[in-house]
Amino acid sequence: MCDGKLVLALPEWVGPFLEKQDSVFKDIEDRMRLAIELSRLNVEHETGGPFGAGIFEREGGKLIAVGVNVVLDANCSLAHAEMVCIGLAQQKLKTFDLGAENMPAYELASSTEPCAMCLGAIPWSGVRRLICGARGQDACEIGFDEGVKVPDWADTLESRGITVLQDVLRKEAREVLIKYKESGGLIYNGRQVTFPTEESNQS
Repeated sequence: MCDGKLVLALPEWVGPFLEKQDSVFKDIEDRMRLAIELSRLNVEHETGGPFGAGIFEREGGKLIAVGVNVVLDANCSLAHAEMVCIGLAQQKLKTFDLGAENMPAYELASSTEPCAMCLGAIPWSGVRRLICGARGQDACEIGFDEGVKVPDWADTLESRGITVLQDVLRKEAREVLIKYKESGGLIYNGRQVTFPTEESNQS
């Protein structure tokens, strides 16, 4: 019988790691570096997939919450880094809408651009800007299934008032994905037979 609870917890190493970090990340690259380092440590500690995310105040860079992929430990396909990060930020701020009136603008930095599921969640989260490191194609190349996304997904977010910045420290973010693959990390929930290329997405 279901106990009626859904619990998504960050790995134990995250707290001590964050205690050593600044609480304010002034520029976009620093915010992305945090997301990438979270993804790298998640691989190193074997606590989930190679994905990390952070939510910050867009102006000023105050860190609100972080997330890493905990799909395997949580036995929950919903537990992608972006989803965990959004949920923790909303709980911390006690609101289901990070774009509510009288709140500062928030942004989401993700070590890899969002999959289809996370892409769907971003508009309802209320964040006003999305910063991406690796491309979805980079994740597909190591075997992950990013789901069905419209080729102009970034434009669809822009049309809803959400600024999208891509390829921020892409090389560094992609290196984490490759390391995960080379270390024998589990590629889970792969459903697609062939992986799309950037060229096919642009056609």
